[in-house]
Amino acid sequence: MHDWLIENPEIRAIRVAASDLNGVARGKRMPVRFADKVTETGTRFPLSVLNLDIWGEDIEDSPLVMESGDRDGVLRPTERGFMPMPWLETPTGLLPIWMYHEDGRPFMGDPRHALADVQKRFEAKGLTPVVAVELEFFLIDDAGTRLRVPPSPRSGKRRVAGEILSLRALDQFDAFFTELYDACEAMDIPADTAISEAGLGQFEINLMHQADALKAADDAWLFKMLVKGMARKHGFAASFMAKPYEDYAGSGLHMHFSVLDGEGRNVFDDGTERGSDMLRHAIQGCLAAMPGATLIFAPHANSYARFVPGAHAPTGIAWAYENRTAAIRVPSGPTAARRIEHRLAGGDVNPYLSVAAVLGAALNGIEDRQDPPAPITGNAYAQDLPRVPANWSDAIDTFEHSKEVARIFAPELVANMVLTKRQELREMAELSVEEQTEIYLDTV
Repeated sequence: MHDWLIENPEIRAIRVAASDLNGVARGKRMPVRFADKVTETGTRFPLSVLNLDIWGEDIEDSPLVMESGDRDGVLRPTERGFMPMPWLETPTGLLPIWMYHEDGRPFMGDPRHALADVQKRFEAKGLTPVVAVELEFFLIDDAGTRLRVPPSPRSGKRRVAGEILSLRALDQFDAFFTELYDACEAMDIPADTAISEAGLGQFEINLMHQADALKAADDAWLFKMLVKGMARKHGFAASFMAKPYEDYAGSGLHMHFSVLDGEGRNVFDDGTERGSDMLRHAIQGCLAAMPGATLIFAPHANSYARFVPGAHAPTGIAWAYENRTAAIRVPSGPTAARRIEHRLAGGDVNPYLSVAAVLGAALNGIEDRQDPPAPITGNAYAQDLPRVPANWSDAIDTFEHSKEVARIFAPELVANMVLTKRQELREMAELSVEEQTEIYLDTV
C-alpha cells in the first residue's frame, strides 16, 4: 500500500471509506502524511456508523448507540489497497476499509463481512463462485425543479426519449464515458461494454466476471461512487435510483454467476443445454429466498416503483431459460459458460448485500438439493406466479422472519437492517415523492 503512494507522489490527501448498510461510503479525510498510521494500525469510528439511515442519522433504539455507549470499532484496510479518486480536483488516494471489534473479531453488521462470510461457506465446500454484475444508471440534469435528461455536450439538445442500444446516445456523452473508462482502469475496475438503455439518459455498463465475489462487489460499490463523482465533474448528476422517472423503466443491478469446483470446472455445466442438477438446486435456493431477500434487492421507498409489469423488472417468482421476463434467467450460449442471471435487484442496492443474498441463497439450494418448479415459457408478467412483497413494509416484515435469510446473514445484521428500514419507512411517509427523490438521487 505504501508503494502506491511512493509511485504517485502527486497525492495530497487520502480518504478511508467503508460501506454502511445502504451502500453509502462512510469515512474520513486525512493528510497524506498520516497514511502509514492508517495502513499499519487502522482507524476508528463508532460501530453505529455502518448502521445509519439514508440521511446519515443514528437509528433510534439501536443497541449500537446509547445502550452500548456508542463504542468504537477498528477499521482496517481491505486487501484492495489505495486507488485514485479521479473525479476530485485534489489528487487523492482512496483506501477502502472494513470494520472489526476491538478484540479482532469481524463486525458482522459490516456488509463486506457479510459477503466474506458467504464466500467462506463456499470455500468450505471446495467451491468458488464466479461473479459479474451489470449496472444501470441515469445521467440527469437536476439543476431545475424537475429532473430532466442533460443536454448533449455535443449538440446542446435534449433528447426526450429512451434510446435502446443507440450509438448516438453514447456519442453524445463521449467525453464523459472516455474519462469514466480511464478512471475504471486506474481504479482496477474491469468495466466492459456500455450501452444506452430504455430510460431517459439511461445507460448500462457491464463489469467483467471474476472468481472473487468480494472483488466483484468491491468493483460495483466503487463503480457507483465513481460514476456519481465523475458525472458531477462533467456538470450533471448520475443516479442509480431504481425509478427516477414514472413513465420510463427503472434501473437494475443484474448479477450473473457460476460456480467452480476444486478442479476449476463449472458445476452448472453437464454438457447439455439443460444444465446440471446443481444448477437447478442453486435456482431453487434463489427462488425460495426471494420473498425474504426482497428487502436487500429493493431496499428503499422508491425501489417498489420499479416493479411494474412489462417494464423489464420481474414481479413474479419464476425461472426460465433465455427469458428476460423471469426473475431468474439461465442465459443461452456455450454450455461451459452455463450460469444464472438474477434479475430482481434494483440499481439502488448495496452491492455487498445483494451479492451475498444471491450467493447465499444459491448455496442454501445446493446444500438442500431441492429441485425448482418447471421453468416457465412466454411472458412471466401474464402468468399467475407467486409474487415478491409488493411494498416496502411487507418486505421488511418478510425479511425479518425469513428462515432463508437467517441462513445467509448474521442475526446482528438482520436486526440492524430491520431497525434501519423501519425508521426510514416512518420518515419517508412524511415526505412527498419529490422530496424522496431529492434524498435518493445522490445517496443510493
